[in-house]
Amino acid sequence: MSVKLEMSEDQIKLLKQKIAEHKQKPGPLMPTLHDAQTIFGCIPLEVQKIISEELGESIAKINGVVTFYSRFTLEPKGKHVIGVCLGTACYVRGSQAVIDEFKKLLNIKSNQTTDDGQFTLLETRCIGACGLAPVFTFDDEVYGTSTVKTAREVYNKNIG
Repeated sequence: MSVKLEMSEDQIKLLKQKIAEHKQKPGPLMPTLHDAQTIFGCIPLEVQKIISEELGESIAKINGVVTFYSRFTLEPKGKHVIGVCLGTACYVRGSQAVIDEFKKLLNIKSNQTTDDGQFTLLETRCIGACGLAPVFTFDDEVYGTSTVKTAREVYNKNIG
């Protein structure tokens, strides 16, 4: 699903204001990208062009950074973000079954957002809770030693 980002003049003005502040210090790109992600919820090409013009950086460099770091996203995420860790510890303990259950429940593939914009399902690599593997997050809450049953329970608890 591809969602068109609506950018208000206030958001653009705020981004330019933040860029001006960051330009006063060395290395303004990363803090600018963090601000852009917060302001717009994603950093699509339209936003990257503004950053490029304001910082004098190439769009290629900016896009390379945006697509490298998982903190940044090119498209808006859903109201609820589910991240299932597929790192080694989680994977060998069954996280593939957990993500497959979420795919079935949400009727989407990994790294997609439901048509209603309610849920985004992400494959993650490590969230630093390997001792609790397999792990997934629902918004900011971490669920360890998860199972298909856990995925179903969390989904059912949060759909209403």
